[in-house]
Amino acid sequence: EKPFSCADCGKSYTRHSHLVNHRRTHTGEKPFICADCSKSFTRRSDLIRHHRTHSGQKPFICDDCGESFTQRSNLTDHRRTHSGERPFSCADCGKSFTRRSNLINHRR
Repeated sequence: EKPFSCADCGKSYTRHSHLVNHRRTHTGEKPFICADCSKSFTRRSDLIRHHRTHSGQKPFICDDCGESFTQRSNLTDHRRTHSGERPFSCADCGKSFTRRSNLINHRR
């Protein structure tokens, strides 16, 4: 059940806070501002991730080689270099990729 619906586009959410975040895509509101560079964000989590560009913090560490990353998704992508996993396949030619973005670029 998704009782919280956007009046502008009809998209529905299970939590009111998710609707509040979504509404900012329509209003353009960006209430979370970086104290270092004044860049603003719609979500607090995006500001926290951005702040790592200033602090140099890389909390996501590869267990195999020790390389560290600012974002969990980058670590997930990196782990595929060790495992050989290539989960994104082209439906036309069968070539597979470690990242969805590489598949999208391949299709162009």
